[in-house]
Amino acid sequence: MGHLPFRLRPESIRGRITLLTVAVTVAVLVPMALALSAVLRQVVTESVWRDMRTEATAVAAAVRTTGRVPPAIKPVPGVELIQVVAPDGRVLAASPAARGRPALGTVWPERDDPVQNVETCPAGAGCLRLSAARVTGQPDSPVVYAARQVTTPLSTGLITPVIIAQSVALAALAGWATWRIAGRTLRPVEVIRTQLAEITFRDLHGRVPEPEGADEVARLARTVNRTLDRLEHSVRVQRQFAVDASHELRTPLAGLRLELEEALMHPEESQTQTVLKQALGDVDRLQQIVSDLLYLAGFEAGRAGRMDRVDLAGLVREEVGRRVDRIPIRTLLEPGATVDAVGSQLSRVLANLLDNAQRHARGLVQVEVCRDGDQALLAVTDDGDGIPPADRERIFERFTRLDTARSRDRGGTGLGLAITEDVVRAHSGSVRVVEGSEGGARFEVRLPLAGVIMAAECPIWKPDGPPAGH
Repeated sequence: MGHLPFRLRPESIRGRITLLTVAVTVAVLVPMALALSAVLRQVVTESVWRDMRTEATAVAAAVRTTGRVPPAIKPVPGVELIQVVAPDGRVLAASPAARGRPALGTVWPERDDPVQNVETCPAGAGCLRLSAARVTGQPDSPVVYAARQVTTPLSTGLITPVIIAQSVALAALAGWATWRIAGRTLRPVEVIRTQLAEITFRDLHGRVPEPEGADEVARLARTVNRTLDRLEHSVRVQRQFAVDASHELRTPLAGLRLELEEALMHPEESQTQTVLKQALGDVDRLQQIVSDLLYLAGFEAGRAGRMDRVDLAGLVREEVGRRVDRIPIRTLLEPGATVDAVGSQLSRVLANLLDNAQRHARGLVQVEVCRDGDQALLAVTDDGDGIPPADRERIFERFTRLDTARSRDRGGTGLGLAITEDVVRAHSGSVRVVEGSEGGARFEVRLPLAGVIMAAECPIWKPDGPPAGH
């Protein structure tokens, strides 16, 4: 790994997790250790006092019963220091461990309190816990001392720092284990980061390794690779779009330049009106291409308008009313087909479809609007040559050329249908092209109805049916 186990970096997830683990472990274990130490000390101390009190009382009872002090006292386990002391301080009898020692204590219990527990520290002998019991109630009654040296960790209080030290050691062990486990868990993330940093905009072919399993890291790697796939596809499409756009712009510019150069080189053969008309046509085509490119750029950048309730029938009437100088348009409009959409964008969709239909129709263009289940249907049909089934998906791609008479060379920019599909999809709708009833093309746009008003299927109108409008 190249790092010391506790060389924590708070800015790293690994370091923060380890630090948090240690902090939580210490916060939990230390109070528990202190509480456990206090409980253990209390239990042990009470047990020691009870044993000494019991032994002192038993020896005092034996002396009182026999009326004499035994020459030797047999100790019991845990209470080795036992003495019988006279009022003047003389040791009358003692256990082997207490023999030859001065009186273990000076406390003299009162008659009404014949047994007392004290802790004393005689000079040079260490501290003792001692129980003193009067033999009789007489003033000259001897006293029995049962004592124990204060030496064990539980008795002296040394157990507290020991338990705290053990708790800190456990916290350190937990931190070390967390550091190792977190490092092993996050190692694939670091590999993903390294591989991702090497992927540049010019070379998007690289992918990050995908660990086995279905944990968060594996899902992250798969998500990163899917994102890179989409990004690579998007960049490839954008690059191809830039190439196609430059070609589309170059063609009318080259034609315009050629026309102007011929007019300058052969002024006597050139007709000014003809040259200007041809130049104006090229300028119009340039303007259409630039306008579509700008619209696409703004749409992809998310510069959308405000969503409103749009009546498709009213939208069609408004657009058709502006096209009185072109091929006539029949309208078959059902009321109530309203959608939630950006009105200007739907107007652009309708205009693109009508431009395409009027460009390729022989003499008839028909627009239908109706409700179909929970969708609104907008259909534009022409009686032109139609579109081969193999090309019905491809025509929605940008700058697509068809080998048939439905080529954009007849006036289109090659972007109208691409814009139409983008806008319709942005409104949660769909667009497709099928064969019309007269053999031409029928473009069908379906959008969710506002309020989801259920209705029967749209009627099938024939071209010779009664028009509902223009």
